[in-house]
Amino acid sequence: MVATLAALLADKDGASKALGAPGREWMTFGDLRALAAEVTASLRGFGIGAADRVAIVLPNGPEMAAAFVTIAQGAVTAPLNPAYQREEYSFYLDDLNAKALVVLEGYEGPALAAAEPLGLSILRLHPVAGGPAGQFRLTGTPAKQPAPAGLPGPDATALILHTSGTTSRPKIVPLLQSNLVASAHNMGTSLALTSADRCLNVMPLFHIHGLIAAVTASLAAGASVWCAPGFDALKFFGWMGEANPTWYTAVPTMHQAILSRAGRNADVIAAQPLRFLRSSSASLPAQVMLELQATFKAPVIEAYGMTEATHQMACNPLPPRAQKPGSVGVAAGPLLRIAHEVENRLIEGTGEVVISGPNVTPGYESNPDANTKNFFEVDGRRWFRTGDQGALDGEGYLSLTGRLKEIINRGGEKISPLEVDGVLLDHPAVQQVVAFAMPHPKLGEEVAAAVVLREGQTATEREIRDFAASRMADFKVPRRVIILEEIPKGATGKLQRIGLAEKLGLGQPA
Repeated sequence: MVATLAALLADKDGASKALGAPGREWMTFGDLRALAAEVTASLRGFGIGAADRVAIVLPNGPEMAAAFVTIAQGAVTAPLNPAYQREEYSFYLDDLNAKALVVLEGYEGPALAAAEPLGLSILRLHPVAGGPAGQFRLTGTPAKQPAPAGLPGPDATALILHTSGTTSRPKIVPLLQSNLVASAHNMGTSLALTSADRCLNVMPLFHIHGLIAAVTASLAAGASVWCAPGFDALKFFGWMGEANPTWYTAVPTMHQAILSRAGRNADVIAAQPLRFLRSSSASLPAQVMLELQATFKAPVIEAYGMTEATHQMACNPLPPRAQKPGSVGVAAGPLLRIAHEVENRLIEGTGEVVISGPNVTPGYESNPDANTKNFFEVDGRRWFRTGDQGALDGEGYLSLTGRLKEIINRGGEKISPLEVDGVLLDHPAVQQVVAFAMPHPKLGEEVAAAVVLREGQTATEREIRDFAASRMADFKVPRRVIILEEIPKGATGKLQRIGLAEKLGLGQPA
């Protein structure tokens, strides 16, 4: 099997479509290969070698997709969120030990202000006017001594991302060329991707979900990616009509926003039938999965991924095998087992989900304590602790209870926030819910929930609590239900339980 991005794209039909975008001509695989060669030559001229780290701060769209795919063939990529402030850029650029920063022509924002004191080379990306989607050229200051020629090998780092921890310093996750290729192949196999497929990408491309699931897996299969400039529920169905996709991938909050506008776009859905829809990066409520299936008349494939696994670990299978609502599916690439939450051994029943395989990071960078805590060996295999609690059924389908650090500990009673979510979502007025822990002076933690009501529906906190009390044990019933217009989300659109109590003014014990 090929084990680098360059080798992965080398045998694709040069005339086939690779990258598209609103109102743009298609970039072919031949165009993409030529661009990769140009980019690598440019990087070497700027003094950027195969092992050097290039931070990328670009808006979502085809140029960001093309920049990632081409730069990762010649150096180490480190995409960063374009919405960061200067202080955040200063931390990440320094922590990454980046050598260069790629920004859009004319950009004068906080990433530039953070990079200059650190002495980074500034590379400007210039989209080619009238060129195909994603076509660009790089400009910068030529190096006195060009970097050595040559491409990274399978064991070279291709992509560096930080974990999105909310309670501690983010950890650096290096992903190898071979990790990216393995994960792309895993996804292509689990989704049966072919050159006839087209992904409509609405995921941010500084995030592993969009980079690997939408872009890399598609290109690895010789398929095409149509790159939207971000997620916008108001524009989604217009994009769908223009892109003519066979699938799209999104986080649950995006799927719910799409559903809210699906009724008035039934003609587009009928005219652009999807082969499947994919959901990942957070648990998809069973109610939402069933509503999506009924609306799009296509299977909804929920997948389970995280950065350390180069995204995908498990995936609900395509028909004729079953998609089980509430399950994240079966192992889809790496081996998947359940381990004791404290002891380094595999167990049956409920425990911490662990994985082992060629898509798993070799370990956190410069963080031996985290590596000792999160990796262990059993029977000659190296297992990674995901931090998720779950169990496998008799058919090998994995159901998650929740993040171990998000499990609510109410005076010793352990409560799964996902279970609370599922009960509250059965209330006819509830559109969206996220259960979370709020501090309690005696119990330590108490159950709370943030709720968004369906358009045109009404319900009070008391009514929702009474509904929950009729369906679950009293200690699991939220003591507070906060009704909101919108629940605060993270940068990638995911609902975040940790820290939500503080954001909603419930952060201090009474």
